[in-house]
Amino acid sequence: MFNLFEKRPQNYHAIGPEEFNALKARKGHVVLDVRSPQEARDGSIQGGIQINFFDPHFRSKLEKLDKSQAYLVYCRSGNRSAQACSLMADLGFDQLYNLSGGINAWKAYAQNS
Repeated sequence: MFNLFEKRPQNYHAIGPEEFNALKARKGHVVLDVRSPQEARDGSIQGGIQINFFDPHFRSKLEKLDKSQAYLVYCRSGNRSAQACSLMADLGFDQLYNLSGGINAWKAYAQNS
């Protein structure tokens, strides 16, 4: 029987800011910011691309990305980016990393580094 409350298996890696930073330094990893343009004005992780999670064409924009690349995905707190990673996995992406805690965790890490 179909269970609405059944937890789906996680099909991406949830990582902290330190690991995110290490992967970001490697070639072949694309940083993807899924926050709104307004949120991005408050600061972003350098070298990334932005696709607004709330854009009505979000899915079609993701479908145009190269599935052979590894994606480091983030938002403000890690919630939307986790949803984006799940959607991307459903679309056939298999190298997905979600920044746990989002840019909030990134900023705290950067201040303490």
